[in-house]
Amino acid sequence: MVKIENNLSRGNVLTKLVLFALPFLASNIVQSFYNVADMLIVGNFSGIGGTISMSGVNIGGQVTFILTNVVVGLCMGATVLIGQYVGAENREALKRVTTTIITMLLVLGVGITVIMLVFKGAVLDIIRTPPESYAESDRYLTVTVTGIVFIFGYNALAAILRGMGNSKQPFYFVLVACVTNVILDLLFVAVFHWNAFGAALATVISQALSMFLCIGYMVKNNFQFDFKFSSFKIYGDHLRLILKIGLPTCVQNGITSISFLFITTIVNIVGGVSASAAVGAVGKFNSFAFMPTMAISASISAMAAQNIGAGRMNRAVQACRIGTVFAAAVTWLFFIVVQIFPAQILSLFGNDPKMIQDGVTYLRSFSFDFLVIPFIFCINGFLIGGGHTLFTLITSVFSSVLLRVPVCYFFGVIAGWGLFGVGLGAPVASAGVLLVVAGFMLSGRWRHNAIRPAPSGEKKH
Repeated sequence: MVKIENNLSRGNVLTKLVLFALPFLASNIVQSFYNVADMLIVGNFSGIGGTISMSGVNIGGQVTFILTNVVVGLCMGATVLIGQYVGAENREALKRVTTTIITMLLVLGVGITVIMLVFKGAVLDIIRTPPESYAESDRYLTVTVTGIVFIFGYNALAAILRGMGNSKQPFYFVLVACVTNVILDLLFVAVFHWNAFGAALATVISQALSMFLCIGYMVKNNFQFDFKFSSFKIYGDHLRLILKIGLPTCVQNGITSISFLFITTIVNIVGGVSASAAVGAVGKFNSFAFMPTMAISASISAMAAQNIGAGRMNRAVQACRIGTVFAAAVTWLFFIVVQIFPAQILSLFGNDPKMIQDGVTYLRSFSFDFLVIPFIFCINGFLIGGGHTLFTLITSVFSSVLLRVPVCYFFGVIAGWGLFGVGLGAPVASAGVLLVVAGFMLSGRWRHNAIRPAPSGEKKH
């Protein structure tokens, strides 16, 4: 067995789940702090006014977040295939799928960089970027899309390692990147006063470092792909399998991210710069609150993929049940903290009284989503491990397009409830999705493995 692999289809379920989830949880906490660092440092050290730069980082970051989420969705197709191939001990297919996803994302990264540099101005206009923060948003977006290959690269390689059951190494790499990002943020923003531009540059440099560390680790441990120019290939059958599983998740992530852009637009309409900064700060805090659930969901997905590939469905179900209990306990604790200390949480991101006031209003209503989201995340992680990404796409469209955005607009704009109404969109949408997911589980269709792995002896295309 290759050194970097970790077989999750054997051993105690609880132990395997926890040992995989803990490094992933640590990675997510560090990644959240990594993302929050831009907002914290810009909010407290910006030379042109923290609220303006915070708004620029939030808006520019939302666009980059969409692009990253789309790629993470495609990576999920490879992650699930890798997990099932590891469980089935299909070495040749494992090599071909990793080669295909790495090559595809390199091409995709270069293409998206060119397209976004041409159309970034139009994108900022479409989402109604406030005039005061337009320049900062443009600077942040320009730098991050220029370095999108590094952002894509790290996320792709980390997803491959996790599909192989290895969650420790991605944690080490993101920890180094986080420390680097904080140091560079302080240098570029607090010392050089480069504001949003400096925050974006720190992010890109840090992501590049983590990507090259990941490549070095893989090469050193005889990974299936050696990263030589001649090794970049796309295998047609595996590309189709990756797209079959990953494209629905890609579309799902894209739609979800775009729905947040619509919500950003609604926020800009009802509140302006202070509201935009407040919602950005809440979003950064929420990344901490959701990270434990996301870590457990990823652990469930990895265990489900390997165990389903090995023909151990009951073991996959057991992992889902145990993980859901843990996720709910942690996320509900965050809900209690938010309801008691909302102003203290917002004050970490800046001392503007209007920003804090707007943030408290939004956070109090949004936080009810914490009570529902662990069930959705964990069950979806299980379904993704079985290849049911088309179903998760349908539920995402239902949540984002048919529920959340309309509810946010109705309560926030039409009913005149402002940010409190916008915040209600999340828990209302999640409650609707949970009903749909419960119906699917009761139907028993989840027992069918939606993946038909390609044979190891297929021909190269």
